[in-house]
Amino acid sequence: MRVPESRGMAPSAPAPDVDAAQTDPDEDSAVMRLQKFLAMSGVDSRRNSEQYIRDGRVTVDGEVVTDPARSVHAETSDVRLDAERLRLPRFRYFLLHKPRGVLCTNRDPDGRPRAIDLIPVADQRLFTVGRLDENTSGLLLVTNDGDLAQRLAHPRFEVVRRYRCHVAGWPPPEVLTQLREGMYFAEGFFRFRGVRVVKHQGRSTVLELELQEGRNREIRRLLARVGHKVIELERIAFGPIVLGSLPYGRFRELHANEIRDLKRFLATGELAIQPRRGSFGYRPGKTRNKRRRTPPGGQPATAAGRTGPPREHAAPGFRTSRGAGDEQSGTRRSRGAAAAEPPRGRRSAAPGRGAQGPGRGAQGPGRGAQGPGRGAQASRGPRGQQAAGNKGRNRRKP
Repeated sequence: MRVPESRGMAPSAPAPDVDAAQTDPDEDSAVMRLQKFLAMSGVDSRRNSEQYIRDGRVTVDGEVVTDPARSVHAETSDVRLDAERLRLPRFRYFLLHKPRGVLCTNRDPDGRPRAIDLIPVADQRLFTVGRLDENTSGLLLVTNDGDLAQRLAHPRFEVVRRYRCHVAGWPPPEVLTQLREGMYFAEGFFRFRGVRVVKHQGRSTVLELELQEGRNREIRRLLARVGHKVIELERIAFGPIVLGSLPYGRFRELHANEIRDLKRFLATGELAIQPRRGSFGYRPGKTRNKRRRTPPGGQPATAAGRTGPPREHAAPGFRTSRGAGDEQSGTRRSRGAAAAEPPRGRRSAAPGRGAQGPGRGAQGPGRGAQGPGRGAQASRGPRGQQAAGNKGRNRRKP
């Protein structure tokens, strides 16, 4: 069954043929127990396969074996059941950019479009690794390797899933903290492993979220609890596999290094790739201060690193000096004729220091008497400093 083009999905391209080396690059994965080999070859369940072995019906390289734990090589061992040669199917691993409106199931009595229908592979029983909601798009792994798929989807392995989520409103920092700490629901305790604000778009926000297990509608329920409706949800990473630039509705076969990274991740729990800039776990040595935007209807946020109130604009004709005497800059103008009107938003002179500061004239170096503009007395050279000093001394006369 194919998904109709009216849903806006690009047609799927035929899957390229790959050799066994690309499909199963890890040599250690080819060595397994005899019981597992029989089950994976499609003979029967593991329990029944174990009984066939104990009954003496299985031979390995011409020798009858009754131990289910006997190690065999999937490619080189000659395994037979009742004299019939058994072979493992060729495992294939696909990355699908799942569109919205597609189900992650193999059976649907209503005949709705399924994810496995987007990958036209003949004579292969495919199934999805985990699930995505019908209205959620993004990365979905599809394979015929049931053992690997079961381990990837099992909560015990804690495979990290990363999502890009578009929500209504601007979640404040305390809400993001609440999402990280988690909340209780009827099914248990839900929490995000990581929450990061990507950008703001008008009255909405784009978040990047991380989960270690995929429960039913967990993201939507958590965000609804804190009052932010999900507008659009897309999965962009599953363990070490990232969606990248794969077009919407298309699929591709995993590369050998990606399959190797998946198996290494299951074995060690560590990613084989380093976190990129902007992703969780990235700790740069130096960060930039970004200008913070004003939320709709809110107050402007203070600049990064400031703990005091927002900086006020200086009064016309008043310039803030930058240097050791910055704390006294608000008191120098009060020594003139305009002493009755001190500048707004400036602090008084520091305690224990004179009004002029050490080694500086009454008006400060290069400052004119009146302040507004830069006249002849406001030059930066020695003559300008001398003129400013003389002007200050003349003002102190009674």
